[in-house]
Amino acid sequence: MSLPTDRTMFQNAWVVDDLESEMRRWVDKLGVGPFFVAEHDENITGILYRGEPSELSMKVALAQAGPLQIELIEPTTPKPCAYRDTVKPGETKFHHMCMWTHDIDADTKYFEDNGYPTANIGSAGLAKFAYYDTNSLIGCMIEVVEYKPEIDTMFKAIAAAGHSWDGKKPIRTMNDL
Repeated sequence: MSLPTDRTMFQNAWVVDDLESEMRRWVDKLGVGPFFVAEHDENITGILYRGEPSELSMKVALAQAGPLQIELIEPTTPKPCAYRDTVKPGETKFHHMCMWTHDIDADTKYFEDNGYPTANIGSAGLAKFAYYDTNSLIGCMIEVVEYKPEIDTMFKAIAAAGHSWDGKKPIRTMNDL
């Protein structure tokens, strides 16, 4: 059986209507933080939505909850995208789990050959990413992110900040890493 290149799930993600208020809920109600915020627009390139050229932009916040990375995503694109396939504007819902990929072409072939189409694919800065529509399989999408040591280092810094967090400065920028 040929499986995706890396099945290590490291992140759960929610699409949110209001990033600021959702971060505050996670901090105040669950004690998860600090969140590191970034805006992605110009650095996301080569976007395909269900095989057609498109655009993708969003605000994201990342935090660590034990061994799991939490991602909150507020889509800012008016175009159709993987996020809006399952989460309507005004809603907040669980959207996907994320794992590394070491061969995005092989992963895309695997998922598509098994009936799970690519909802979005593109590049964000250093790495390629893809969302596969696995809703019929597991009730959410799967995202793969091309493994890059620089991204792994950033994610490890977010995890370290979460593990040693004293409750102060719950919302930060990626420049604070």
